[in-house]
Amino acid sequence: MKKIFKIILNTIPRPLLIRLSYLARPILAFFLKGNKYTDPIDGKSFKTFLPYGYGTQRTNVLSPSTLSLERHRLLWLYLQNETDFFSAEKKVLHFAPEQAFYKRFRHLKHLDYTTTDLLSPLADIKADICNLPFEDNTYDIILCNHVLEHIPDDTKAMQELFRVLKPKGMAILQIPQDLNRNTTFEDNSITDKKERAEIFGQYDHVRIYGRDYFDKLRDIGFNVEAVDYTASLSKEEIITYCLAEGEIIPVVYKS
Repeated sequence: MKKIFKIILNTIPRPLLIRLSYLARPILAFFLKGNKYTDPIDGKSFKTFLPYGYGTQRTNVLSPSTLSLERHRLLWLYLQNETDFFSAEKKVLHFAPEQAFYKRFRHLKHLDYTTTDLLSPLADIKADICNLPFEDNTYDIILCNHVLEHIPDDTKAMQELFRVLKPKGMAILQIPQDLNRNTTFEDNSITDKKERAEIFGQYDHVRIYGRDYFDKLRDIGFNVEAVDYTASLSKEEIITYCLAEGEIIPVVYKS
């Protein structure tokens, strides 16, 4: 199973993979029904979750029903339990919208919800994150998760995110992060896709963020909260929801 999923992830273009996944989800959910693990996004339970990873595969992390990963389920719980995202009127900009969230956020009538990306078939507006077609101080909330590691000029992308966020607005900017690293690692001389996948975790990643990611966000002008939300959950919840214990949610604000 792990080998099959690895081949699929590394051979099928992401936009096509998104479309095909709509067909696969109900089949996977039906055959994996159980009561050991639960996806908090839709409340459905399974005997196991699926493996996932472009390089080294992580076991028991991909929800059969929503196709959410650890970070998606953690973010859902944080938004649901710690913010007014699901109740207050907000103008929201969502980059590279994840399937686990897309329809659910779209159906929330209190949200003025816009999606954007260069390639995703789920994007309302095709746009370059380094040159956004939005006015200054437009959005109350920005969701931009696992995007910045793909962007060569992440400083410019962060500046654009800061520009279009309203004063007192909140952005959640999740990235794959190695908390054992003091500084972020980049090496543009590595061009072989296989080698990049081995070093950066995915062939289309351009860096591995270290703990200095938070300092870079502060330098842009954001107020930063590095939230370890799993510390607020029980061990049982972490296991049941298949979360990554200690994963940090970077929550930033524009003062």
